[in-house]
Amino acid sequence: MTQTNHSSLAKRIIPCLDVKDGQTVKGTHFVNLRQAGDPVALGKAYSDAGADELVFLDITATVEGRKTFADMVSRVAREINIPFTVGGGINTIADVERLLNAGADKISINSAAIHHPELIDDIARRFGSQVCVCAIDARHDADGWFCYVKGGRERTGKPLLEWAKEAESRGAGEILFTSMDHDGVKNGFACEQLAVLADNLSIPVIASGGAGTMAHFYDAFEKGKADAALAASVFHFGEIKIPELKQYLRQRGINVRY
Repeated sequence: MTQTNHSSLAKRIIPCLDVKDGQTVKGTHFVNLRQAGDPVALGKAYSDAGADELVFLDITATVEGRKTFADMVSRVAREINIPFTVGGGINTIADVERLLNAGADKISINSAAIHHPELIDDIARRFGSQVCVCAIDARHDADGWFCYVKGGRERTGKPLLEWAKEAESRGAGEILFTSMDHDGVKNGFACEQLAVLADNLSIPVIASGGAGTMAHFYDAFEKGKADAALAASVFHFGEIKIPELKQYLRQRGINVRY
């Protein structure tokens, strides 16, 4: 596999929308959820503002929630013209097929991939690696970085780097790495660990968890060598506006799309 030059491609800015019962919500450390608006309207606003991609996560992965979510995916697909990824409660090829048919460009899998790694192979074989985003929630414990599942409540035996490499070898097209220590607290991304992932993988790494200022995005790209940076609340509540963020990054020599 050829080593991607992480620096040459334009860096991507990706708003993330957590969707519960058809509404966008945002929490800190995966709890204390508050509402942030209609996901379709928000998605369109971000698309119009210059976001490069969007991520929608279904956090009510019940049967009823799934139907609501698939309907929302169709509505989003009609309104925006940038790629978007959907995740949450995806356990089978049938789940993937349903969401791609609804209009999603990529699928994000997390717990299901850890419990059934062959799901990554199946998605990559059937739909292509570009469709499969492997999301990893990890925490820096006393004995190193380890992957967590169940919304970050349950530690697995899998070290972060080892699992990221396995996901890549099975055909994942991107790694979406959320540092749970940093999630929602706005102190910056886990740049050291991002750089370790970027140096050891040849697929793109998306930074997630910790965006609070425009400088944090710069650090994710410059120090963390990330290919994309994802955030939620700083965008939802207007603390950082995407056009201003892109201008800030360009002035500091980061290659971002207009």
